[in-house]
Amino acid sequence: MTDIDAEIPQPPTPFHDLDAYIELPRASGLVLSPDGRRLVTAVATLNSEKTKYVTALWEVDTTGERPARRLTRSAKGESGAAFLPDGSLLFGSARPDPAASESDEVPMLWELPADGGEARVVAKRPGGIGGVLVGRDSGTVVVSSSTFPSSTDVESEEAKRKERKEKKVSAILHESYPVRFWDSDLGPDSPRLFAGSLEPGAEPLADPHIELRDLAPDAGRALERAGYDISPDGSTIVTTWNVPERGGYRQALLAIDVASGERRMLADHADYEYGGPQLSPDGATVAVIRERLTTPHDPGDRVLALVSVADGTLRELATDWDRWPASTPRWTPDGSALIVVADENGRAPVFRVEVADGAITRLTSDDYAYSDVVVSPDGQYVYALRASYLEPMTPVRLAADAADQHSEPLAGPVPAPELPGRMEEIETTGSDGTRVRGWLLLPDDASATTPAPFLLWIHGGPLASWNTWSWRWNPWIMVAQGYAVLLPDPALSTGYGREFIRRGWGAWGDAPFTDLMAITDVAVARPDIDDNRTGAMGGSFGGYMANWVAGHTDRFDAIVTHASLWALDQFGPTTDAAWYWSREMTPEMAAAHSPHLSVDSIETPMLVIHGDKDYRVPIGEALRLWYEIASRAESDSGEMPHKFLYFPDENHWILAPQHAKVWYQTVNAFLAHHVLGKDWETPAILR
Repeated sequence: MTDIDAEIPQPPTPFHDLDAYIELPRASGLVLSPDGRRLVTAVATLNSEKTKYVTALWEVDTTGERPARRLTRSAKGESGAAFLPDGSLLFGSARPDPAASESDEVPMLWELPADGGEARVVAKRPGGIGGVLVGRDSGTVVVSSSTFPSSTDVESEEAKRKERKEKKVSAILHESYPVRFWDSDLGPDSPRLFAGSLEPGAEPLADPHIELRDLAPDAGRALERAGYDISPDGSTIVTTWNVPERGGYRQALLAIDVASGERRMLADHADYEYGGPQLSPDGATVAVIRERLTTPHDPGDRVLALVSVADGTLRELATDWDRWPASTPRWTPDGSALIVVADENGRAPVFRVEVADGAITRLTSDDYAYSDVVVSPDGQYVYALRASYLEPMTPVRLAADAADQHSEPLAGPVPAPELPGRMEEIETTGSDGTRVRGWLLLPDDASATTPAPFLLWIHGGPLASWNTWSWRWNPWIMVAQGYAVLLPDPALSTGYGREFIRRGWGAWGDAPFTDLMAITDVAVARPDIDDNRTGAMGGSFGGYMANWVAGHTDRFDAIVTHASLWALDQFGPTTDAAWYWSREMTPEMAAAHSPHLSVDSIETPMLVIHGDKDYRVPIGEALRLWYEIASRAESDSGEMPHKFLYFPDENHWILAPQHAKVWYQTVNAFLAHHVLGKDWETPAILR
């Protein structure tokens, strides 16, 4: 450190400085090599301009002995890793192909040889390549690529894209619903599945390549957001398949013969959908998550199921398990069990489910939420990423058959950052006597003599749980500002059983609201929390609840509502999946629980935040909310206590690093003004 550096005060933790926070590296994803010795994860870091995150692939030693090793480096980044049988690594990247005269500007499929040589392009498509999977034994590669319906080969696809680009045509003619998803317009192209094998170059010095064959040229939109898997011998692909319904679709389960392209429907039922298909080690059975569709009076259900590839016979597994599988199930190598993650009590443990009788063993008993589970080839270990509000995603190892373990951290590429406070668990009972719990994060100096101001933070979903680290909405930033932050799981939260969800189903303003108020009462009664300085905030469904709170109590000094539902009659037909919403609430339910009907009761200052590219909760919700509270609050001088932070090019989440910084700056300024009594200070970049 130089003398100049020594003179600059260093923040106590990265959460005290938003520039330091957005620079923290973020790990995600996990794939295992065929020999079980190498884990590969992706790490996103800030680019030199600090305007976007770029992802690189890192190798993690499965024994935990060697430090993590970086495998890739490019300005465009890499993702979607998958191993070939010989240990070479496939990945997607839009980095320039050194063998091409022009950049393709779309992700291509690259191969990094097992011996550590130079990466090379092995396949490309005009619409880019993603979703790469490999047959474990055969090396057959399956990828997804967006393709125009009229395209019959690469040349016709290239011509269509070139014509639209040169003529600056972005128009889309829709002939079916839906038309968009989250922040993406659907069409005019749609995903198709392609398969091939790595072949040696035709000339002595030529690189190997993969000739991709179109397996579903007539798929249309049937493969939008499909989940798929390939059998170890490379002969069969199982995939979800969108079956049209009035005003939408449901996801069925389909088998595709790789050699012939022949398709067979394995599972299709008007009352169910299927997700996360995984073929057994012998390729004979598909493990899936079978979801019973919701109705306004029934939240449905999710169970593990086994489907025969030969004839489509289906058997549900562990039907009396009062938990919802939350991840793609993974087979043990002998096919005797499935490894799956499910939310539970503010955590997300790893479970082992026996195929023979559905017997369940909880493998982890710590306070973490697990994801990206993979099983070692010998069946001895399970590898996963774990996270909680005490640490972001960390690669770990655990035994595949031992109950109630604490997982063993491996030498990952991203160290856990120092935190600005401590975490406790609190609980109470709801108005109907049901247990309601949550996490409470407090500054280190919070005490009876220096009580911390209070912030209620309501999760989205609503079928979700505050059980894992979030980079988008990180409560430690608020703790660094001195707040005690409550992360509660009210009615509708997952991990507490079907009845806990049913308590709030179709009645969002009832049990979810009273649960939130009950656990808030417990929190603010603590001597280390100042009940005279309180705020509330939430996003998506949490934003809905923030709006509902604003219209039904004046106990908070300020409310922040992000990407929020305001007028349910307006939201229903304009969200990107209106057919799902029609199963969620009747018009009468929506009217009884729509926050906009209580606008005249709102007295609390509100900060409204929304992105224009949000198709899940369209911008019209924020525009109407803003007009209706502003028109009632505006004085003759034009002043009002409310504010509206608008992002023209962000979606449901505020993802660009500098926009995330502005988000936190504005939220902090708004809460500081109304909760802490400080003068309002507009973030400098917004002045």
